[in-house]
Amino acid sequence: MFSKSKITPQKFLFVAIYSATLFLLSSKILAQDSCHIRVSLLTATPGEELYETWGHSALRVTDSVRNKDIVYNYGTFDFDTPNFYLKFIRGKLPFYLSPDNFQDFTAEYEQDNRGVTEQVLNLTCAEKQNILMLLEANMMGNNRGYKYEFTFDNCTTRLRDLIEKATDSTVHFGQVLHSKVTFRTLIHEYLNYNDKQWSKLGIDILLGSKLDANATTYQIMFLPDYLMKTLDSTTLSGRPIVSSRHLLFKINHSRTEKNNLTHPFFLFICLFVIIAFLSFSKNTFIQKFLSSFDGFLFFLSGLLGILLLFMWFGTDHIMCSDNYNLLWAWPTNIVAAFYIHSKKSWAKKYFILYSVFNIILIALWALVPQHLNPALIPIIAILIFRSFIYIFSKK
Repeated sequence: MFSKSKITPQKFLFVAIYSATLFLLSSKILAQDSCHIRVSLLTATPGEELYETWGHSALRVTDSVRNKDIVYNYGTFDFDTPNFYLKFIRGKLPFYLSPDNFQDFTAEYEQDNRGVTEQVLNLTCAEKQNILMLLEANMMGNNRGYKYEFTFDNCTTRLRDLIEKATDSTVHFGQVLHSKVTFRTLIHEYLNYNDKQWSKLGIDILLGSKLDANATTYQIMFLPDYLMKTLDSTTLSGRPIVSSRHLLFKINHSRTEKNNLTHPFFLFICLFVIIAFLSFSKNTFIQKFLSSFDGFLFFLSGLLGILLLFMWFGTDHIMCSDNYNLLWAWPTNIVAAFYIHSKKSWAKKYFILYSVFNIILIALWALVPQHLNPALIPIIAILIFRSFIYIFSKK
């Protein structure tokens, strides 16, 4: 026999709470399972080529239901673009968002012996869907292309901005650096690591004083490594934005050993010593050689000055503006080079002015509001020395 139990208010409340809890848990599980999507950030280590020096970032989207594993890459461009090289030099070459199969994407880095780290992002289903919608919108028509800018709008900052736009609340980016650091210092960090001293010299010549501005916590994420490190300590609505991190494959080569014998500063010092020694020779052939060398060196410095002006005013490269290398690379040297050994009075006055100005520049080197590469000092010293040889010659 069965007896009918009496439903008390306490039992009713318990059943109601229990049922509601089951409903919420099941709804949450269903919501998580319904998207079947995983979004993760891929960070590649630096490579051997100059454009690979700072690494690379891409976004991986995996859909377990549709059996898709796609990598979205904002760092591609089209070699068939009309006037490709001119647009590249002037900073007007469009970069594109391109999808790639995950296996094909990683195979290239594994072949080049470059490591890849994956950070799985701790996003809600709605946030993942937002990322997919933003990516799909970027893949449509003219939206695919954007004007690349190395420090403020590149393949890494695009991912930072994408993640930030896709979330429903404020992203609290973690603090990676606890002291002030400039954009140039961050760039040098990678060039020094791979001992790319000649590339470092070229960058220091072409990029102006804006590169010496202090980078904020938000701005340092223009570099792939610093986006990865920042996300490790970033929170979203109180939860860590990275749920897991692992190496897809490790890098197999070590840091490039420094070679002081090929360092620009050492070689330019040697050149200065050789030119200074030869300058006191009375040999006719040597003097003719030095005369040609003077014209070549001053012409080259003037040509460089014109290039710096072009990069400043004729391109869209923000960091090429306000370049203090023009203090020694005078564009007028391209004309003065043909008068380095003339008897014209104005020529001697010109080289006196140039020499005195650059002696002051070297004396105040550390006070210039831009990092000027120290390897330039021996070159400027040669220009000054040869100017004095001409000024005080008996002709």
